[in-house]
Amino acid sequence: MTTIDRTTATKRVPMTSLRKTALFAGLSYVISFCSIPTLTLYRAVHDPNYMVNPGPDTPVLLGGVLEIIVALAGIGTAIFLYPLVKRQNEALAMGFVGARTLEAATIFVGVAALLTVVTLRQAGAGADGLVAGQALVAFYDRIFMLGQGFIPAINGLLLGTLLYRSRLVPRVLPALGLIGAPLLIVGAAGTVFGLWDRMSAVIGILTIPIAVWEFSLGVYLIVKGFKPSPITAGMTTVKTRPGYQDATV
Repeated sequence: MTTIDRTTATKRVPMTSLRKTALFAGLSYVISFCSIPTLTLYRAVHDPNYMVNPGPDTPVLLGGVLEIIVALAGIGTAIFLYPLVKRQNEALAMGFVGARTLEAATIFVGVAALLTVVTLRQAGAGADGLVAGQALVAFYDRIFMLGQGFIPAINGLLLGTLLYRSRLVPRVLPALGLIGAPLLIVGAAGTVFGLWDRMSAVIGILTIPIAVWEFSLGVYLIVKGFKPSPITAGMTTVKTRPGYQDATV
């Protein structure tokens, strides 16, 4: 009777460090879209009479949690991509990290402002707290345009340039970022100078290219990873289990 030797069964090839970098960076970009529901969740707090109106504070608190996740995901994109893109241009890569960190900081400050409004409401500030509440919400709107309007455009220009030059992803993706970034700046500037409202259709249209760029980049990195490039040389070593030699792909 023939005995089948199972010791030579095919084993799954371990994931390379480069593929892991692409996967985590892509996930971070996709996760950063989880704050979209805040457009609805923050509707009540933008009511000038929110401090005296009845209703739960849960939507605002949930929106704050989602924005915090977005801030952390933004920092994650910088952490995962920096070791790679610095090989293309270290100065631009450092600028990308700094911009991402600053963007996260503005998000944290904005969330703190809205949570302060909730605290005043829960403390029973009532009509006496109307002006303070309105001022804090107005502050949130302004810092939102800076942190999630202007600074993401800078991120798009920096990372778009790095990925376009390195060819780590199809050039059409960073091209979207390089086109969308100036449009986002125009949208943010128009809002600051009162040309249109933060929730207007104009802002929605001007935001589409940069949103498509970031979401498409995230999905591409998750599904495909990075394309072969000279700057990735030496970054494809994988660690295997004890008893096996390391392999370089």
